[in-house]
Amino acid sequence: MKGMVFMEVEFDVQMKSGDLYDYMLHHTYSSASGLIGAVAGALMVVAFFSGAGVLCLIAGLVILLYLPASLFMKSKQQFLTNPVFKKPLHYKLTEEGIEVSQGEEVQSLKWEDLYKAISTTKSLIVYTSRVNATIFPRRDLGEKAPAVIEIISTHMPPKKVKIRF
Repeated sequence: MKGMVFMEVEFDVQMKSGDLYDYMLHHTYSSASGLIGAVAGALMVVAFFSGAGVLCLIAGLVILLYLPASLFMKSKQQFLTNPVFKKPLHYKLTEEGIEVSQGEEVQSLKWEDLYKAISTTKSLIVYTSRVNATIFPRRDLGEKAPAVIEIISTHMPPKKVKIRF
């Protein structure tokens, strides 16, 4: 393939509990059950202001506040108990896929095996399955973010990539 430029991008990621929380919030509220819960909670609050009893307000607030609070606690617990998050992860994005290493351990993911790639305001997230993902916090990508987005967008089908700058 004459004229094609092959690129590799390498960077380190030091996960924080906030990165997990951002992922969990996005993952939950982009699912049907997360959206239904948020809408149900909001409708109960609206019902209170439309004359329904204070019970609607209480139930609506519990529904609206429970999920983010429980996800926050879960992300904190997961961060504190998972040894993978204690040390930085080194990523190398290549023509073949994503290579992640920490110490002596190395794992490779092929582009064709990846589920989808999305972005939040804080991270780029590459799903390795419907529920598991690799999180690239934007603060750790720095000036490499455009190259990371380009290589992901080049190697994954457009319908699987929903990344905004």
